[in-house]
Amino acid sequence: MTKNPPEGMPTICPYLYYRDVGAAIDWLRKAFGFEKRFAMPGPGGSVMHAELELGQGLIMLGPANEEHGSRSPSALGAVNQSLYVYVPDVVAHCARARNAGATILSEPVEMFWGDKFYSARDLEGHRWSFAQHVRDVAPEDMKPPGA
Repeated sequence: MTKNPPEGMPTICPYLYYRDVGAAIDWLRKAFGFEKRFAMPGPGGSVMHAELELGQGLIMLGPANEEHGSRSPSALGAVNQSLYVYVPDVVAHCARARNAGATILSEPVEMFWGDKFYSARDLEGHRWSFAQHVRDVAPEDMKPPGA
């Protein structure tokens, strides 16, 4: 019997569009520590589809294509989503991302919900948030400062 989702695939897979998928693969590996799981070659040496892993997470990448209504944030001039990713050491991860040229939007800081987190923009403008869970907070105690 066919397994759904297929073996090794999570139930939800974010799919991000880039103008240059090959360059995005290289950059995401260098800056954020993703591992390339799969890349499907396309015409002229391009990449038509890719899958990258980080820990237990998986993202898919594909080429931005105006005809199909998919655009990179760099073409939109805006972001309409963000990814929230847990890493073992958020401070070291932020330094790695900065050294690789990520635009750091907020420095690592401990948040009221128990995560130490920072946010960054990648080479084409996708917004990423990286976190390290540093303390458990009961839902009833999760209140923003000043609330």
